[in-house]
Amino acid sequence: MAFQNIIGNVLIPATAVTGAFVTLYTTPASTRTFLKCIDICNTTGGALTVFVSLVATGGTAGTANALYSGYTIAANTTLSWRGLQVLPAGTFISVKSTTTGLTITASGGEAT
Repeated sequence: MAFQNIIGNVLIPATAVTGAFVTLYTTPASTRTFLKCIDICNTTGGALTVFVSLVATGGTAGTANALYSGYTIAANTTLSWRGLQVLPAGTFISVKSTTTGLTITASGGEAT
C-alpha cells in the first residue's frame, strides 16, 4: 500500500491519566501513524509515576511494549519525549498512572 498523504495531527489532546491502562489513541484502518511528540505534565505537588505503552493489534499494554514503564515525574514538571515511532493500522497508545494528577498530550502525523 502506498501512502500518499501525510497530515499533521494532535493524536491525544490534553487528557487526564488514570490509575488503569486506558487506550487514548488507535491508528485507523489503512493508515500509518507517525508519533513525534509526547508531553506528560505532573500538576501536583508530589512525584507521580507513569506507564506508556505502544501496543500492536491484539496485544495488551505492559512491560513488553513499554515506551515508559514506571517512570517518575517530579512535582510540577513535564516529561517531554521527542522521536519517531511508526504505528501501523490498529496499533494503540495506552497510558496509566499510579494516581491522578498527570495530563498527557501527543502529536504526530497520519499517512493515508
